[in-house]
Amino acid sequence: MASAKQSIPFVVPAQPVPAIHSIPQQELARILELRRDIEQLEADLKSAEQAVREQLEAGASVESGLFRAYLKTTERRSVAWKAVVERECGADYAARVLAATKPDTTTQLVVTA
Repeated sequence: MASAKQSIPFVVPAQPVPAIHSIPQQELARILELRRDIEQLEADLKSAEQAVREQLEAGASVESGLFRAYLKTTERRSVAWKAVVERECGADYAARVLAATKPDTTTQLVVTA
């Protein structure tokens, strides 16, 4: 004879529903204040970095101590169609085109401790 399955009902305790409170204007004002502070700090940082960068470009040396600063220059050539040219015109031609392509140059200020 097949066994009959019985389900036993049980009660799940009700979870308390959190009360919905209004967000104080003071919290919103604090967010706006912090955003303004961040914008000001970013502007100050940009100004300080630009001043050091200009001095380094002019040949100034960095005072000896814990911190170092230098300008890091990187070059890269971005030829998205290189694989197509290699396939259609050959690897030698692609290498000549790449060698003749002017690289994009970027310089960034690096400050380390």
